Amino acid sequence: MQAALDTAVVEALRIGFGFLWTAAWAIIMGLVITSLVQVYVSKERMASVLGDGDIAGVTKATVFGAASSGCSFGAVAIGKGLFKKGAHVVTFLAFMFASTNLIVELGLMILILLGWEFLVAELLGGVILIAVMAVIVHLTLPETLFEDVRAELNQQDHDHGVSEDPTCGMEGKDEYSLVTDGGETLKFCSAGCMETYRQEAASSGGWRDELRSWGGWYKVGNQYRKEWSMLYKDVIAGFLISGFVIVFVPQWVWNTLFLQGDGLLVSAENAVMGVAIAVISFVGSMGNVPFAVALWGGGVSFAGVIAFVYADLITIPVLNVYRKYYGWKVMAYILGVFFVTMAFTGFLMEQLFDVLGIVPDLAGGMTASEQTYFELNYTFYLNLIAFALSGFLFYVYRRGLGAPGQYRDPVCGMRTDDDGPSVSHDGETYHFCSTACKRSFEEQPDSYATVDPVISEGHDHH
Repeated sequence: MQAALDTAVVEALRIGFGFLWTAAWAIIMGLVITSLVQVYVSKERMASVLGDGDIAGVTKATVFGAASSGCSFGAVAIGKGLFKKGAHVVTFLAFMFASTNLIVELGLMILILLGWEFLVAELLGGVILIAVMAVIVHLTLPETLFEDVRAELNQQDHDHGVSEDPTCGMEGKDEYSLVTDGGETLKFCSAGCMETYRQEAASSGGWRDELRSWGGWYKVGNQYRKEWSMLYKDVIAGFLISGFVIVFVPQWVWNTLFLQGDGLLVSAENAVMGVAIAVISFVGSMGNVPFAVALWGGGVSFAGVIAFVYADLITIPVLNVYRKYYGWKVMAYILGVFFVTMAFTGFLMEQLFDVLGIVPDLAGGMTASEQTYFELNYTFYLNLIAFALSGFLFYVYRRGLGAPGQYRDPVCGMRTDDDGPSVSHDGETYHFCSTACKRSFEEQPDSYATVDPVISEGHDHH
């Protein structure tokens, strides 16, 4: 018995890591592209145009979302920032849909693991999702509910003196604050975002010049690191869970949950169940794709699988964030609207693909257990290139090549210049990025004084 279990666990891990290996280059390339967009496309311009819930506003929100990063929690945090600044309910929900469904890394992953039909359904469906959601919200929106919540959020911020991180829209903290030349105090959620802001302030020239300088690549490296830090748990969990689901969940479970056969009722039931399983599966945006492969292998219909992929904005952990931000009523409203929208769009996609004759044929593909994942093929070479690129970005970031300032803050490792706070210790002067770091240093100088305060490599930024 034990031997059989061990074999099954090994097989589950082989499939999980096999999926991860197959999609690794796509995830890395996608995140690099996302990082480039995040660094070189002005978010302020985008956010300022998200006004009304009309078609133009929703279209802008969709484009802005697609150009943002793909972590469900990140999308929800930025959505909250847009909502507080006065974006219409439809536009901030459209933004969240787009930034979790219409992004490069997700599209590449779907293409590789599920095939082009699913990619078309994801992209076309992403647009239909937003349209359906906009119609439902316009018909059902309890106007005063959202206005009250918005007023309350802004009031809370006012009372608590909460200010938003200008780089990502999340809540700023006192220890990451700086005063601009204009005398305004800005607060950031993390050292990474604060650093991004300082570089943006320090950088000059367009993106072409930037990418010819170390400073430009340093920013991309910093952003890439932030993207990974948001996503890596979701990604790894999704791949490993999918391996175990494929090996350990017996066929009868899928047959019980999802009606078999053809017809509108079957398609509708599968779509509803697909969303319901996504809600309780706890796996975020990127991790949903390998999990969807498991559902597809279990014989779940096209409608069910694609509805499942759409539904990463209503997993239980994300719902909990809505509750914390907006309260129970708004959470229930968002859950209701999203659930109906996702299930209906999944159902609609299957009907549409059926008419076009492009519903993918499950029987034609190899099952996950039959595939060999690790071999010398295009995946291997693409992964080599992707890992090399990843290594390069991390190296540029770690070495701080081209970051502003020639001193290194001994507490957080950030580059800084000599106009910030400083302290002398053992005949050496240390410069800090913020008073918080200076305080930490003063409390335990000996543990931090091991860092060389002056950065040794060349300072040529260009």
